[in-house]
Amino acid sequence: MGKRSSKRAELAGSAEQPPATDGPLPILPFTPSTNLLGYLGPLQKDPLGVVMMALGKNERLVRLRAGHLSIFILFDPEDIRRVLIDDAEIYGKATRGYDLIRQMLGDGLLSSEGDFWRRQRRIAQPAFRKKCIEGFAQSMVTAAQAQCDAWRTVADGSTTTDVAEAMTLVTLQIAADTLMSADMQREGREVGDAMATVLERFNDQVNSALPWPAYWPTRANRIMWRAIRRLQSITDNLIQERRASGEQVPDLLGMFMAAEDPESGERMDDLQLRAEALTMLAAGHETTANALTWTLYLLTQNPDATAQLEEELDRVLAGRAVSLSDVEALTFTRSVIDESLRLYPPGWMITRRAMRDGALGGSRIPKGSYIFLSPYAMHRHPDYWTDPDTFDPSRFGPEGGDIDRHVYFPFLRGQRQCIGDRFALLEMTLVLATFAQQFRFTLEPGHQPELEPSLTLRPRNGMPMRLTAR
Repeated sequence: MGKRSSKRAELAGSAEQPPATDGPLPILPFTPSTNLLGYLGPLQKDPLGVVMMALGKNERLVRLRAGHLSIFILFDPEDIRRVLIDDAEIYGKATRGYDLIRQMLGDGLLSSEGDFWRRQRRIAQPAFRKKCIEGFAQSMVTAAQAQCDAWRTVADGSTTTDVAEAMTLVTLQIAADTLMSADMQREGREVGDAMATVLERFNDQVNSALPWPAYWPTRANRIMWRAIRRLQSITDNLIQERRASGEQVPDLLGMFMAAEDPESGERMDDLQLRAEALTMLAAGHETTANALTWTLYLLTQNPDATAQLEEELDRVLAGRAVSLSDVEALTFTRSVIDESLRLYPPGWMITRRAMRDGALGGSRIPKGSYIFLSPYAMHRHPDYWTDPDTFDPSRFGPEGGDIDRHVYFPFLRGQRQCIGDRFALLEMTLVLATFAQQFRFTLEPGHQPELEPSLTLRPRNGMPMRLTAR
């Protein structure tokens, strides 16, 4: 079974805040720290380690001081549900990370809030309906097969290749093709390099205790803004070309350009189209690339799961290329992906900020406090999972049982659930099926993967592997 019953787990779904009293709720005290600045240094150096330290305290709620900031880390699914659903209007995105995303990419769906976000979501949502997403399946298979063709020259069982880099190229190709069609092909490498520069600078800024403001003319900032301006120019030119030609292109950008807000009849202007396109390009390839990389790594460590995956692919596909019609039959393939997303969720941390006083876990949450929700920590919480650090795809199979939606949430929950979750799962299924049907992967001997928790959960120093053709 995938879950372990415990008293705490049984009570989690019905947990309530303490009854109202005449006075305000008490505030949870800070976790002690011998450092003058509290946990500021550790959070900058090893944020994932701090979160897992807090998980080890076996508390519903842990409060840390980081300089002048007050941070609450949540470990109870009921509190997580409150932040994401019931009291979502209290907990906003006024954090440094989201501010940086707005500066770098524009005010897209990932970072916008309030009525503006609701309008944008209404306009964009039709493009992510099941039927629309399924229309991109062949583009996903084509990009995966192109990578397989490139791998054939090194699939000798002894040549090392960086699978993390390859996954980035594949998912960028898919994002470019499905978002902007063939128009992006001419400058695909330039777009990839520019986006890598922007994401790298984002990680540097977020992980710095005293970051230089993004608008200061430091060398790193000048390089970043040069890359941003190039991305903006490419996107703006494409939008203008589409407007001038009047051509209806069946990609995500074309759908965004044609879509109207069902309530007001408004359409996105060019500035907003650019923000959404760049946001989708960044989020759409970085997260999936890392998810696929960790999935292949887990398979190298679990030969029984690899054998079961290969058996399913051989049986269902019978030697032909995977297609959309096969996805429903690839049940174990999907379980492998779900379990990989449990152990290594790309969006490993979700941050919010209390816009006014709130209450969580029996504590008052003062206005301005930071809220940390960690899918990585909840996905490994011993109160909710049997052998939480063990790779076991059967958790998500027919025998696995029900899983609490606020214990397992790789794509978030509530109104801010990832608009592209269906796209990502289809992409991962088709790409993994294409790779595992044709190759067997082995981790480079002596390589120990390290976690790099930045915007997404990346493998530090890549993921060197050796490939053997099946």
